[in-house]
Amino acid sequence: MLKRFIFISCGLVFVALAGLGVALPGLPTTPFLLLAAGCFAKSSPYLYNKLVTNRVFGPLIHHWQETRSIPRKAKIISITTIVLMVSISVITLPNIYGKMAVVALVIFPVIFLWRLPNSEDIKSNQDSSNENLK
Repeated sequence: MLKRFIFISCGLVFVALAGLGVALPGLPTTPFLLLAAGCFAKSSPYLYNKLVTNRVFGPLIHHWQETRSIPRKAKIISITTIVLMVSISVITLPNIYGKMAVVALVIFPVIFLWRLPNSEDIKSNQDSSNENLK
């Protein structure tokens, strides 16, 4: 019972953070949605269904679960936001070690995002494969 409560509470916090991420630059949306979906999948089928059928958040979760891809627009926004925030940090931090740490911390997430397939590309490949089968 306590475990279920913790998962639901964490899921709700992650959904709230994802909602803030829609409006605030620098705060990601998709990772929080994926965490929320995982929490709800372990604790509440009702909340999980509400999240994955949501017209705003549902498609992001669906793309990730089905094809391990994200929409091109989400990828561009994420990478642009990361680069912008890092640039601001590098400009404002007085210490060279702090600047290097900030850059080092975002290298791998940016590479990860860059290498993820675009949902649109996968969908067009699936559509062309289905047409070839006909």
